[in-house]
Amino acid sequence: MNVPSEYQIAVGQRTPSDIAGYDTVQITFSLPGHPDHSQTIPFLISKDGNTLARLSKWDISKDPAEMIPSSDRPVRGNPNAKVVIVNYDDLECPYCAKMHAELFPETLDHYNGLVKIVYRDLPLEEIHPWAVHAAVDANCIAAQSSPAYWGYVDYLHTHGQDVTGPDRDVKKSDATLDKLARAQGEVSKLDTAKLDACIAKQDESTVRAEMKQADSLGIQQTPTIYVNGEMLAGAMPTSALWAIIDRALVSEGITPPASEYNQPAKPAQPASQPGAVSQPESKTPAAKPGAGGK
Repeated sequence: MNVPSEYQIAVGQRTPSDIAGYDTVQITFSLPGHPDHSQTIPFLISKDGNTLARLSKWDISKDPAEMIPSSDRPVRGNPNAKVVIVNYDDLECPYCAKMHAELFPETLDHYNGLVKIVYRDLPLEEIHPWAVHAAVDANCIAAQSSPAYWGYVDYLHTHGQDVTGPDRDVKKSDATLDKLARAQGEVSKLDTAKLDACIAKQDESTVRAEMKQADSLGIQQTPTIYVNGEMLAGAMPTSALWAIIDRALVSEGITPPASEYNQPAKPAQPASQPGAVSQPESKTPAAKPGAGGK
């Protein structure tokens, strides 16, 4: 597991599980001096102690596209597009920052009105200590303005290291997030009093509900993207993302725009045979099989 060095890890007692060959163990991740940044997560541990795993259970009888709402979140792209890209995002995640840079503006520009993109919150708080706070602040902004929300998200995904800071002090990071959120509010001319009250309250209930929903879908990493219900998890090349988007467009009866990734391969040219004499091109059509004499 990729856990920051400043975190403490406490492993609980083994208890029987319903998975053959495994016990359940509770592992607590905590940040000294910050009791609000502590989380206990159930893991599976093999009987021989050599394998640690996380188990998620979800209802496979349901279509993921029906289980992932998009109408309640800020949208980028064409709000009426038939292809919906839902990205489970962590604002402190470096791989999410890379994915964000590929989605905006490259993917939106390429598909030019054929897709819409929605972000849902999945802060991995056990390894990203300011991610929940960032998601709460982002939602405070989103409550007043979708463009302002995207402005804040754009900034965090390009300045994450600045928010973390050299001393990795979570209180300083949280204060920086609030300052940036208020600055975004000023630029976007939001209601300052409402924004300040929302930031001060730090109501995590919406973010926690998002995290619970992601867990019900079996999502265990960020970024995780759904394109009309088809999932892509982790950092991925643009070619992989566009292949799935193209497939979704085709299923909707829409021809995908041409790209370097979906061009048909050119037929291979036959290699010259030793001793063969090359023939010059002729304007006279060659005889088709069966069209001439035997």
